[in-house]
Amino acid sequence: MGVSRLDIFYRRLLLTKLFIGGWGKPEDLKRIFEFRKIIGDREKCNLLVPDDYPVYITKTEEHTDCHIHDGFLISPLEHLVPGILPSESVKARFQFIVPKRWKKNRPVCIQLAGTGDHFFWRRRTLMARPMIKEAGMASLLLENPYYGYRKPKDQRRSCLKNVSDLFVMGGALILESTVLLRWLQREGYWPLGMTGISMGGYMASLAVTNWPKPIPLVPCLSWSTASSVFTTGVLSRAVNWTELEKQYAVNSVYEEEIINLLEYCGADSFKMGQDFMKDPGSLEGLLGLSEDRTSVGQRTGRGLLIGEDQVDQFLSTVGSSGTTVDSVQKGIHANSLQGKKAESDKCCRPSLHRESISFMKGVMDECTHMANFSVPVDTSLIIVVQAKEDAYIPRTGVLSLQEIWPGCEVRYLNGGHISAYLFKQNVFRQAIYDAFNRFCMKYPNLH
Repeated sequence: MGVSRLDIFYRRLLLTKLFIGGWGKPEDLKRIFEFRKIIGDREKCNLLVPDDYPVYITKTEEHTDCHIHDGFLISPLEHLVPGILPSESVKARFQFIVPKRWKKNRPVCIQLAGTGDHFFWRRRTLMARPMIKEAGMASLLLENPYYGYRKPKDQRRSCLKNVSDLFVMGGALILESTVLLRWLQREGYWPLGMTGISMGGYMASLAVTNWPKPIPLVPCLSWSTASSVFTTGVLSRAVNWTELEKQYAVNSVYEEEIINLLEYCGADSFKMGQDFMKDPGSLEGLLGLSEDRTSVGQRTGRGLLIGEDQVDQFLSTVGSSGTTVDSVQKGIHANSLQGKKAESDKCCRPSLHRESISFMKGVMDECTHMANFSVPVDTSLIIVVQAKEDAYIPRTGVLSLQEIWPGCEVRYLNGGHISAYLFKQNVFRQAIYDAFNRFCMKYPNLH
């Protein structure tokens, strides 16, 4: 299966760069990785937040079909890892959208935000209000750290400044979701579940791994790890690799200390490909970047000769292996240079770009790979909705969610990431209803 041309075209329209600040402070990364070991364990994580952690409602608006409550809590991450959150992100705001009349039970679905989903309008309009009309289901929309009201002043739009910001966001959302699930439980709502689209699906998945009871989960347009998103997906071309490579080269702490803190070593771990240090080409194979390029161009003794205007022509051919336009273009450029210094390369360390990609994969897997977290209590309550031609969330070269969560259901949509996001919200909602119904049939007395 190829990748969606709409996904690639849409990415080209967005010119802003991700991670312009670099990896993040080494001391912050060390604190995050140590904390990950705790929140990656359900039993340990459940001891971190008191059952009666305070949640506040500040305003209520009445609408024809629902009440919309504005509320907040102080992120528990601020107490547990002081100073790791930007000051603007410490206060976690949410909207709780409750139907005036319940159809059956009092179900609530917590919805986490996808990339670029600031404030609450998008989720409220496209998901929460229709869910009230269709199923009498309430929604709690939690705002991500670094977004909307929680966006740092020096951050441009949705572009996280540092790689470490994504991990801080994940840790905060895991703990905040736990607080809100307990609060909803105390208030008598049932059943409770979680969902999210794209990055929101990742974050909802991480949060559910730490919930000690069976719970419906519907991650949409997300997969088992974020590492492929930033190394082989189309978003990899938005990463500020120049700054990341410079910091990796200048500050030896990344290579000499932090890399030793990375624990994940599954079948798709970057550690499984450490031989790339001896053979630079092996990293491309590890990341799903390698191809028999004789099928898409003419090979010479010194590399591949092909013009940039031909990239789109064979995009669908290489796309099936998770390759992006960016990686192809960089591969073309690298091959043209490689012929000039092939002999000298044999006795030198691999390219800084390859090492930076490997390090990115390592740190992303450490903090986002689902295999690094507890398996949800009942995986049969998980319905994953994925797009067949998703260029943002490559599935090649990484463990599938079915391998990590045996018993979960995966539903595939035709098309790519952007078309599914724009036109398949009804499919996402149906998956939520199905997961909640499955829970009610299986656990009718689990209140």
